[in-house]
Amino acid sequence: MRNAPSFAADPAGAITVQRPSSLANDVYEAIYAQLMSLKINPGARITVDTLAREFSVSQTPIREALGRLEGEGLVIKTHLVGYSAAPQITQRRFEELYELRLRLEPYAAGRAATKMTSEALDALTEAAGVMARRNGGADERVRYSQFARQDAEFHDMIVGIAGNELIRESLARLHTHFHIFRLMFHARVTEEALEEHERILEAFAARDALAAEQAMAEHIERSRDRLLPAFEALA
Repeated sequence: MRNAPSFAADPAGAITVQRPSSLANDVYEAIYAQLMSLKINPGARITVDTLAREFSVSQTPIREALGRLEGEGLVIKTHLVGYSAAPQITQRRFEELYELRLRLEPYAAGRAATKMTSEALDALTEAAGVMARRNGGADERVRYSQFARQDAEFHDMIVGIAGNELIRESLARLHTHFHIFRLMFHARVTEEALEEHERILEAFAARDALAAEQAMAEHIERSRDRLLPAFEALA
């Protein structure tokens, strides 16, 4: 994993980039945090000049960052128009994503439990994000966006341990976690997910395939139920 980028939040809540470390990476992380926390709304136009002024950097790292975000499905580049934030997923797409996850990920968790090693469990525990709740001093938007990536990594690692590359590639190609986390910026989303991650880890520690499968299914179902009300707000 990359070294954590450095951010600061002014009294108005704006995220600014700190100069040390890789500037291009810090710019990417800052824009990513704004997209995930809905500071940049889905479908909104993204102007390179505006971001360059906001972060006090040249256009080059801005364009690099937007190119990376385009590859992750969070930004769209339109010929002769420029960049915009990807539109919000529809309720139908949301429900289809969760139906797919419920069919694939519990199975993968059960398989992963049978193949679990101490080294893999340690890596999963680090990726699960359970330490994030102790990082109370961080800007809430930064914490939320960081957890979105941790959650994606946690689930990806589980499927990787299960050894099914087709499932892994299929889920990764959908950019599922990025789009799901953009639905609702709320601390409850992360807190409840962290508790569910801990139950999955307990099943892995016990090498209990059935418990791992059940814990993963419960986690995905609860995630769906937490985020489904976001569509009511959009109606």
